[in-house]
Amino acid sequence: MNFRHLGSSGLMVSEISYGNWLTHGSQVEETAALACVRAALDEGITTFDTADVYAGTRAEEVLGRALQGQRREGLEIFTKVYWPTGPGPNDRGLSRKHILESINGSLRRLKTDYVDLYQAHRYDFETPLEETMQAFADVVRQGKALYIGVSEWTAEQIRAGVTLAKQLGFQLVSSQPQYSMLWRVIEAKVVPTSQELGVGQIVWSPIAQGVLTGKYKPGQKPPEGSRATDEKGGSRFIQRFMTDDVLTRVQQLKPVADGVGLSLAQFAVAWVLQNPNVSSAIIGASRPEQVKENVKAAGVKLSPEVMRRIDEILGPVVERDPEKTKLSTPEKRP
Repeated sequence: MNFRHLGSSGLMVSEISYGNWLTHGSQVEETAALACVRAALDEGITTFDTADVYAGTRAEEVLGRALQGQRREGLEIFTKVYWPTGPGPNDRGLSRKHILESINGSLRRLKTDYVDLYQAHRYDFETPLEETMQAFADVVRQGKALYIGVSEWTAEQIRAGVTLAKQLGFQLVSSQPQYSMLWRVIEAKVVPTSQELGVGQIVWSPIAQGVLTGKYKPGQKPPEGSRATDEKGGSRFIQRFMTDDVLTRVQQLKPVADGVGLSLAQFAVAWVLQNPNVSSAIIGASRPEQVKENVKAAGVKLSPEVMRRIDEILGPVVERDPEKTKLSTPEKRP
């Protein structure tokens, strides 16, 4: 496993991190989840990403149990706050109340005294940014989080957040956006701004919800049990990619991946890691074998010719509009 700095901070994270968004506590049984975490540890992954909202807080509980017995100093544990975790009006958002209560709940579920990175899961338009950043500053001063990050914030929001963080004496070091060969909306604005400010990307969905594995074929029904058939939530994120044009072009990537000795999934993960602003790529898994396969993307260098060939094949179906980042955050709290 290779390691990279998280933004311009001194924190090192594994180039490939393990995330449990749609699996732990929902899609897979706990025994399978534990096996996947063990496989990640065996492969040298030290960075684990979750969120309080995943599986209605159960994902944090499963990860906490899975990491019990591991040397805490050898792990980087990340979680997030914003989406609803209860029925009340204050059980959501980035108010001081919700942040300070949520960090305590996350630490209890994760069975740890602190998280290495605490992330704003979205931007909260209903809370003054100053209030949110002051609450994060207090979380850091209390020793409950070492660093602060954000997820799906625009370039302008990141800049404002970094400015306040510096004034308040803590480090906002990371951004967690969706990023893949097919979804490149961060490249025009978020990445240049982040590079300027010392913010690193921890990218989710580098395999485009499984589309870039090549398992979905044009003109064919999705395989039973796949993400595209998951009515609990996974399918709505993948539908934008489930067109015959996209799926046909993904199949055309296979000879290129074969040429560099990678599976399509490994090829997709390796592609996001070519971006120097990417600190880590999050992979998920429902089986240990998936972890073992995908970590082989670590350390891979793709030639300029290969990168150009990818662009030639995917060209018209790649989403690049930076305005799409705004669409991931509701104007009103959910």
